[in-house]
Amino acid sequence: MAFPFEVKEQLNGLPIAIETMDLGDNLAAVSLYNYGEQDAQCSVRFQGGPQTPRLRKARVAAQQKVNLTASFNNQIIRMRVQVTCRAVKQGK
Repeated sequence: MAFPFEVKEQLNGLPIAIETMDLGDNLAAVSLYNYGEQDAQCSVRFQGGPQTPRLRKARVAAQQKVNLTASFNNQIIRMRVQVTCRAVKQGK
């Protein structure tokens, strides 16, 4: 059975597309696509009910896509996802 996603985003003006995916009863995924010309540093916080949140971080290069997943011990009823991205200064 698929579970719903609630997505909150703080993209700081970056052109990042977010796609959520239900990969089973206890596995969730988020794809981030950076449409911009500048790399972005992103973090995704997965919250599946009363379980401990999972935090995933990734650098999303300009014009590239990154997939992040989180697995939980129990079946997920609703997945809350917080996506935060900021621009990466050139040379870092």
